[in-house]
Amino acid sequence: MARIIDGEKKNLIGKNLKKLRKKMKISQQELSAKLELLGVYICRGSVSRIEDYSRTVTDIELYAIAEVLGVDIGELYSKDGSKEN
Repeated sequence: MARIIDGEKKNLIGKNLKKLRKKMKISQQELSAKLELLGVYICRGSVSRIEDYSRTVTDIELYAIAEVLGVDIGELYSKDGSKEN
């Protein structure tokens, strides 16, 4: 049986994560540190791998990333990295 994540991309948020992180003007390391304050441990290298679609993201990580970035989870999925109307 094929897995859902059999393609090259292992997540759906990489591009928007990078766009929103840069919009906030924080580095991958700073994002990692802010996530750690919420008790979610994603190292800088893992942030990079999420952004290049080579790492999966758990629901807990997704929630924390949205919290740190101050966005709704849906913004991480939208086509342009902003709220869809």
